Amino acid sequence: MSLAQHSHTQARRRLRLPSTWSVGAALIAALVLGPILAVFWIAAFPSQNIWPHLVSTTLPRYLSNTLILMFGVGLLAGASGSGAAWLISRYDFPGRRWLEYLLLLPLAIPAYVGAYALVDFLEYAGPVQTGLRQLMGWQTARDYWFPEIRSMGAAIIVLAAALYPYVYLLARNAFREQSASSDEVAQSLGVGALGRFWRVGLPLARPAIAAGMAIVMMEAVNDFGTVDYFAVQTLTTGIFSVWLQSNNAGGAAQIASTVLALVILLVLLEKSSRRRMRFFNLSTRHRPIERRPLSGVAAALALTACLVPFVMGFVLPGGVILNHALDNAENWAVPALWKAGLHTLTVGGIAAVLTVLGGIFLVYGVRISRAPLPRLLMPVTTIGYAAPGAVLGVGILIPLAGFDHVLADTVEAVTGIDIGLVLTGSAFALVLAYFVRFFAISQGAADAAMGRVSPNLAAAARSLGRTQGQTLRQVYYPLIRASIASSLLLVFVDCVKELPATLLLRPFNYETLATRVHDQASLENLGQAAPAAVLVILTGLAAVALLARANR
Repeated sequence: MSLAQHSHTQARRRLRLPSTWSVGAALIAALVLGPILAVFWIAAFPSQNIWPHLVSTTLPRYLSNTLILMFGVGLLAGASGSGAAWLISRYDFPGRRWLEYLLLLPLAIPAYVGAYALVDFLEYAGPVQTGLRQLMGWQTARDYWFPEIRSMGAAIIVLAAALYPYVYLLARNAFREQSASSDEVAQSLGVGALGRFWRVGLPLARPAIAAGMAIVMMEAVNDFGTVDYFAVQTLTTGIFSVWLQSNNAGGAAQIASTVLALVILLVLLEKSSRRRMRFFNLSTRHRPIERRPLSGVAAALALTACLVPFVMGFVLPGGVILNHALDNAENWAVPALWKAGLHTLTVGGIAAVLTVLGGIFLVYGVRISRAPLPRLLMPVTTIGYAAPGAVLGVGILIPLAGFDHVLADTVEAVTGIDIGLVLTGSAFALVLAYFVRFFAISQGAADAAMGRVSPNLAAAARSLGRTQGQTLRQVYYPLIRASIASSLLLVFVDCVKELPATLLLRPFNYETLATRVHDQASLENLGQAAPAAVLVILTGLAAVALLARANR
């Protein structure tokens, strides 16, 4: 090789452009982070700055209610989830084997469905108060006292009943992994069952419980249907009221940025607490803890303690909704229901496929890329899951609407054809919101699945002349397709249940199952809402079954 050729080769190496995988991974990361950055930009430069007005009027109420809701739901879900996990993992009593998986079922029922069911069950015309009036001979509501149903306390109970399985699942796994040695040492020192829970079991499982409670609190911040139905004004409802009622997008973005700051602070606190609470098993012989059999009163108390969250989170809302669906069987034939179901299947299916493909592309691109930027961006893309749907609605719709108008004006100026609002007038914004919101699920599943594949297999394929794309299709895909199918189902189910982003971003007269449930229940027409709610619950049950199977 001549000196000139050598110099040319060296120059090409120095100027080597990044691969398609690296560029694609960076673009996907930018797509996920874009709406979140847009929220902060719009909040910092609003067309009409109402921040001083918000601070002096409604923002303190929104913030205080959100904090009360967060910590109330977190504490109640943490107590019920970790308590049930301790009983299931440490004791043997009648019904334990069934309850181990039944306690996961509330994940199939969205919290807003639980809210509608609880109000229907406990309201003045509901079966509880009607039965009390007949039993006691009361004539009107003035004859007796009954707690206010649509209140902060009821919202906390409903959300905790729907979300405690996050804590239960992580705590149960943490309790199972603990060694019998520490339990035996505490018992030899005369520590009773309750003392062993507080002094040994709970401290060792605290990182897992803290992680579960953080997820629960973030979901509580994201909730709109429950708090709106119970008339609890939070930061999320504030986004809707300021944007849709006051027609002030900048003010909505400022409230959304407050929500994001709160969520980011919660994530950082959770990660910091887990770093400070690391425990290691120093025993050379790890022995699992054997369950102690319970009988009599102790068994009855354990069974009751596990049944209460299950009944509140699944049996009560599921029973009420199913009863309405059966009593109003004619509503199953309403065309609007099946049209909403078709919209849900279409939008959720497209979003799930794109999200899973994007997660695989990003993870694979980072693995084969030597560029540091995609590797640094990949962990940050998981923040989309922590961002509430209403926040993403602000960060997506406002920039997308501006771009849509520019695109329509440009096309009309060049061709004379008015194409209308192509992006915001269709379900495109909705698919994008689902992609950003649930990208962390597909990315985590793809990263875990590819991490189990030996790098030697990919290296062997490359040495045999396979391209990077062929290596992905012929080596990785056959080994990770089960994980891909699972993440596809989980993302689809979350798309079906997502309400705040769907309400903000759906096109005009475009209903999904979630919005149909919300719209009909808001009109106090639970008979019309019940069939759509049943379909949402059945979809969620598929994901719970998958989750239970994976954790057997």
